[in-house]
Amino acid sequence: MSEPTWTISELAQEFAVTPRTLRFYEDQGIVSPARDGRNRVYTARDRTRLKLALRGKRLGFQLSEILSLIDMYDGPGGTAAQLRHYMGVLEKHRHVLEQQRKDIDETLQEIHRQQADCDALLARRSGKPL
Repeated sequence: MSEPTWTISELAQEFAVTPRTLRFYEDQGIVSPARDGRNRVYTARDRTRLKLALRGKRLGFQLSEILSLIDMYDGPGGTAAQLRHYMGVLEKHRHVLEQQRKDIDETLQEIHRQQADCDALLARRSGKPL
């Protein structure tokens, strides 16, 4: 039985991306489809790498980080050094996201205070209670 394959249109539809996005990931070395004439043929390996890349993008990783992590686990994989490196990358990224969340929470609180101040000023100027 042969390994399943996908066309560029099938993967684009499955992952809700454009064919152009898939070609970009090909240019970056994330996927490496075979060719059948002019058509790209994606394997399970390509599909998995695309899925990991899109997940990394949603998590805010830079493309170079995504490629490094995917390539690291494409090799022999699972060594203690690879896992420590991956844990370090995740820890660094977690800290960045936690700081961003803190900044967003503080900004939202300030917006809420400003809105309350505006409501109070409008109520005084119109002579109507809130």
